[in-house]
Amino acid sequence: MRTIVRIVSATAAASVLAVVACSTQSRVPADDTTSKAASSAPSVAPSSATRDSASAQVKIAQLEAEARALAKATGCNSANACRTAPVGERACGGPRDYIVYCAATTDSVALFKKLDALKTAEVEFNKSSNAMSTCEFRMPPKTASIGGRCRAAGAP
Repeated sequence: MRTIVRIVSATAAASVLAVVACSTQSRVPADDTTSKAASSAPSVAPSSATRDSASAQVKIAQLEAEARALAKATGCNSANACRTAPVGERACGGPRDYIVYCAATTDSVALFKKLDALKTAEVEFNKSSNAMSTCEFRMPPKTASIGGRCRAAGAP
C-alpha cells in the first residue's frame, strides 16, 4: 500500500511540475474548493531552467522587435533598391524569416548588428532547450517597390 501511495504522490508531483513549467499565464485566484485542496499539496516554484527559457524567449522577441523597427520599408522607388535580411535561426539551421527593407533609408550596419545579436540569442536558446524545427531551406523573398515602399513580391 505504501508503494502505491509513493507512486501516486510522485505522479502527482510530476504533474504539478509539468503544469508549472508549461504555464505562461499569471495565476488566477482559486475558489474555496480548490484552495483547500491546494493547501495540502506541496508548494512548487518554477525551476531556474523554466525561468531562463522564458527570459531567453523575451530577449529574442525584444531583439526581433528592435531589428524590425530599424528596417525602414519606405523611400525606395524601385525593387532594385530594396533588400532582404535574414531573421533569427531555426534549430535545424538557417533563418526563420526575412525582413524586406529599403537600403537608402535603413541604417544597414545597425540592422545587421541587431540581427546578429538576435541570431546568437536564438542559437543559444535552441541549443539549451533542445529545440527542433523543420529542415527545409528557406529562400529570401523577391522584392518589389509599391508606392515607394519595399515589400516581398506578392505580399499584400
